[in-house]
Amino acid sequence: MQLSENIKGAIFMSINMLAFVVNDAFMKFLFIDISIYQAIFLRGVITIPMLALMAVYRNQITFSVNRSDWKYIWLRVAGEVGAAVFFLSALAQIPLANVTAILQAVPLTVTMAAALFLRETVGWRRWLAIIIGFLGVTIIVRPGVDGFSVYSLYAIAAVFCVTLRDIATRKLSKDVPTSLVAMITGVAITLYGAIMLPSVVWIPLTATHWFLLILAAIAIVFGYLFSVLAMRTGETSFIAPFRYTAMVWAIGLGIILFNDWPDNLTLLGTTIVIATGIYSFHREKLRQGKDQKV
Repeated sequence: MQLSENIKGAIFMSINMLAFVVNDAFMKFLFIDISIYQAIFLRGVITIPMLALMAVYRNQITFSVNRSDWKYIWLRVAGEVGAAVFFLSALAQIPLANVTAILQAVPLTVTMAAALFLRETVGWRRWLAIIIGFLGVTIIVRPGVDGFSVYSLYAIAAVFCVTLRDIATRKLSKDVPTSLVAMITGVAITLYGAIMLPSVVWIPLTATHWFLLILAAIAIVFGYLFSVLAMRTGETSFIAPFRYTAMVWAIGLGIILFNDWPDNLTLLGTTIVIATGIYSFHREKLRQGKDQKV
């Protein structure tokens, strides 16, 4: 059976989300024994050669990039490093599904940032969806009640760092090689981990630790590959909502690997965030359709 481009793109996006969640799960296992900075550093040592080989294979090793693009590349790198540190700090302390659920607010924050900083048109319906989506995040975080964890605020900080990354990515020229950006980002995150190593106790690694690190690195590279495939296959408006399959993978792996069952409030908040995100995608598709007719 011949699959349509949209169906292929949806499958690629779902695999992309699975790969990133698998990486998160392996890193969470590692955090039981070692610090996030040691894990970030060692994972990067494994990942960077893979990304470099990928860039060479795709003939994307070039540093002849416009000066204005370099500005946005470094802005993107700053967002990515911040997102990695805040997200992994939260992941080490709270359930995988909860951290992943909070990250599902990213499409809403990107829409908000695009309206505020890129002057993109956002109608009142999408602004209402953003507000309701933030209420969903508040339900997941639960400030001031027994289920609250300060590390949920780290996950929210990661959301804003990812938003910075995505806005900077939008400003990049289309001729900037994606493999180059990925490799620079990987090097920056690894260097940050190395810089922070003196602040933590170095733990000698067992064969199990190395096995988990290698699997996490492979998952990261697969996630990158399938994210590129997803964005280059089919219509973005059809494919983008499938990023929410991350919640399915996160809940499933959280239950299987850590016996973390999401409670009713987490599920309610997650449903609100995902519903408003999908609605926002829908409204954006309608807006683009109107623009094309004009």
